[in-house]
Amino acid sequence: MEPETIKALISHTHEVILAHAEELTDLDQAIGDGDHGINMKRGFEAIAAAVDAISELPGGKALEKAGMTLVMSVGGASGPLYGSLLMSMGKAMPEEPGSVGDFATAFQAGVEAVMKRGKSEGGEKTMLEVLLPVAALLSSADTFDADALRAAADAGLASTRDMKATKGRASFLGDRSIGHLDPGARSSTLLIHAVCDVVESCDAIGGK
Repeated sequence: MEPETIKALISHTHEVILAHAEELTDLDQAIGDGDHGINMKRGFEAIAAAVDAISELPGGKALEKAGMTLVMSVGGASGPLYGSLLMSMGKAMPEEPGSVGDFATAFQAGVEAVMKRGKSEGGEKTMLEVLLPVAALLSSADTFDADALRAAADAGLASTRDMKATKGRASFLGDRSIGHLDPGARSSTLLIHAVCDVVESCDAIGGK
């Protein structure tokens, strides 16, 4: 992955999180601690501040450093979960990634790390409602289809509205968690959209 692509990924994801921080906080105030937007903003500001150092690294190492930055700068659940996602993706990334298969393998490793860290699985009204279908679509794809990935993320997010939370702070609400979007699923959707935007513009991922 070229340094300019890494810089573009950091810049765009940072911009998207900043633009939606208040929305994420509002979603979290409804069913959680109310700090998701604040924490995500803090974490991506820290990554943006380290953009020069991160972009000098190979793709896998850049993901690992970004993940560690999140873990070190973000409290609550989002830092460890997103940090685990990025660090495990980085460790699984080939030295010279370029195909959809390379990224699918890395993303699957990251999602499995989130499941392990959160002791969670699909159907529990978490960020996994977005990450799991995106991982499945990537694994079955021959080419990078940004529109299909965005649609999978959007559908996963929408599915959380009618779910009862059984993990995390929202699980304390029981049936009262039904009718609300999960904030972690929303931030995951925002980030997947942002990554798709950059990959499309940079043509960063080739065929399988």
